[in-house]
Amino acid sequence: MPLDGKAPNILWVGAREVPLAVRVHPRARHIALVIDGAKGGVRLTLPPGVSVKAGLRFATKHADWLESQLASLPPRIPFAPGARIPLLGRPHLIRHIPEGRGGVWRRDDRVFVSGRPEHLARRVADFLKREAREAIAPKAHDLAAVIDRRPGRITVREMKSRWGSCSSDGRLRFNWRLVLAPEAILDYVVAHEVAHLVHMDHSRRFWRVVDRLCPDAAAARRWLAKNGNDLMRYG
Repeated sequence: MPLDGKAPNILWVGAREVPLAVRVHPRARHIALVIDGAKGGVRLTLPPGVSVKAGLRFATKHADWLESQLASLPPRIPFAPGARIPLLGRPHLIRHIPEGRGGVWRRDDRVFVSGRPEHLARRVADFLKREAREAIAPKAHDLAAVIDRRPGRITVREMKSRWGSCSSDGRLRFNWRLVLAPEAILDYVVAHEVAHLVHMDHSRRFWRVVDRLCPDAAAARRWLAKNGNDLMRYG
């Protein structure tokens, strides 16, 4: 849906510029501000018919809140030699082996990366996306079989504001950063999206399916609410 004029891509919060993403959501009823933990920026969501100017006035009105939320974000951890990243919740040390062969591989609690240093961050990110895909896709198929459903295409990608989604035609999408979380959390998100193959809402019937597929769903939701932003600081 078009915006009325070009939306800015930065926002002044206090004395600094932060990345700003503006979108109109057809089902939004109110202006919403969300902190983008992955970019250290702000997402501004507008209902249909609300102008960008009105949205920016709303953001300015809540500048103190934005500043405090941005200040509370944990520091970023780039994919670099010596950094520790969690794989299914277990810390792994990144080691650069320039002369090595094989791209990226894991052994014990270490992730080894070969090749030139300028390619290291991208190679680690690609490795994690592959690991996420290999962990998520079999789980999705297995859980779908439990409820006699068959998912459509399963994709793992960067997602700015969701851990997963299910389309009306059964396609499942997942945030690759789930591979950084403990396996029980990944299991819950997969169960949540697979349950949408039966119910596309969040009714009581939907949550009963979730609980059937993931008995510890409530604990996993609490973990994500408390720790989800931490997963966004890697890379």
